[in-house]
Amino acid sequence: MKQWEIVIGLETHIHLLTRSKIFSGSSTAFGAEPNAQANAVDLALPGVLPVLNRAAVECAIRFGLAVDGQVAPKSVFARKNYFYPDLPKGYQISQYELPVVVGGQLTISTGQGEDAAEKTIRLTRAHLEEDAGKSLHEDFHGKSGIDLNRAGTPLLEIVTEPDMRSSAEAVAYARALHALVRWIGISDGNMQEGSFRCDANVSVRPAGQKELGTRREIKNLNSFRFLQQAIDYEARWQIETLEDGGRIEQATVLFDPVTCETRAMRTKEDAQDYRYFPDPDLLPLMIDREWIERARAAMPELPAARKRRFMDEFGLSAYDAATLTASPEVAGYFEAVISAAGAGAAKYCANWVMVDLAAKLNKEGVEIAGSPVSAAQLGGLVARIADGAISNSIAKKVFDALWNGEGQSADEIIEKQGLRQITDTGAIEALLDQVLAANPAMVAEFRAGKEKAFNALVGQAMKAAKGKANPQQVNARLREKLAQGNAG
Repeated sequence: MKQWEIVIGLETHIHLLTRSKIFSGSSTAFGAEPNAQANAVDLALPGVLPVLNRAAVECAIRFGLAVDGQVAPKSVFARKNYFYPDLPKGYQISQYELPVVVGGQLTISTGQGEDAAEKTIRLTRAHLEEDAGKSLHEDFHGKSGIDLNRAGTPLLEIVTEPDMRSSAEAVAYARALHALVRWIGISDGNMQEGSFRCDANVSVRPAGQKELGTRREIKNLNSFRFLQQAIDYEARWQIETLEDGGRIEQATVLFDPVTCETRAMRTKEDAQDYRYFPDPDLLPLMIDREWIERARAAMPELPAARKRRFMDEFGLSAYDAATLTASPEVAGYFEAVISAAGAGAAKYCANWVMVDLAAKLNKEGVEIAGSPVSAAQLGGLVARIADGAISNSIAKKVFDALWNGEGQSADEIIEKQGLRQITDTGAIEALLDQVLAANPAMVAEFRAGKEKAFNALVGQAMKAAKGKANPQQVNARLREKLAQGNAG
């Protein structure tokens, strides 16, 4: 049976975090009444002229630096001509032959544990453009309406080389890009509001063939799940079509999240169909070295550098470090936890942030920035685990109390509820003597070679101590007593 290779390239449109639009002073705030944020420029009234938003350019520069691309000293805006009802001018102002960022790369991580691997995805370009408006098809008594609030919102379109070979790689890239643009502060990445949208170019070819197959472009995928489902269906459909003797025609397709299928929308246009030409109303964009260096100086520590630092400073695994640098909020929270607990407790801190806290946040539908347990409080809790004041099981009770606002700190809750771990040797000795005396049958079973009896005795000891005895001390001393033949 013939083996097939899937080839994927992504084009991602991100809304840039600017207060006003790319060529007008209208607000970019989301959620306004339809057409409340569209001025004469956005409406393309006769005689209006575009004025470039400097903040949008600075966002593009930051992105170019973050992906190690070339920020072009000269780039040109062009008119991309096509007619949609929500495109008032009849063309979109974009960049074509001379984009603002050329090249670059983004490293992605796929798999976990022994299956973990890294791959570098090459970027072709990133260019500035304006968004179109939005057609509304509901609540208009069978008619469609046009909302031009979004028209003119600044976009950065980021185009990859066809380097991805599976939907999993495409999702890993999209997640990494999403994290990066949020990390460097150029987009909020809100997929529900359309701030981060992917178009996936998908083709298939026989394994080993160098020539690319005919691609079909899946438009406007605004969730990682839809991205994966759309690519999987499209690739499967193309393979089945070719194996049945059919041929693939270049086309633009839409993904239906209800049926999880793609369907052709129109024959795919090529560049010549858009009749690109330089926009005569806009001068070439000139970016000098000083501007780039000012932007570089203002850049935060990038996720890859922070991941490496977490591994070097705190001894974390690559997987843990990657998880903790998935967003600036998580990374900042983690470092604040370590600051409160001490660097020696870094592994405890990582586990609590990635497992216990993450599970609680997910269950309650809360973002880490809104966590009821502050980083300082969690750090204080981890410090008490690290110094043996409480066990892990007791720590979970303290964590729940902190979450519910039952105290200002772990220490307060530990003292108020009498949860401090019993570590006194004499107290543990007395406790074990009582347990051994009360359970002669279990002692006999252990001496007969049944290891489960030992675990049962430990359980009885912890029950008698109400979970507050140090488990390591209980285990060690109990074995010593049983080995000595001391049953009471």
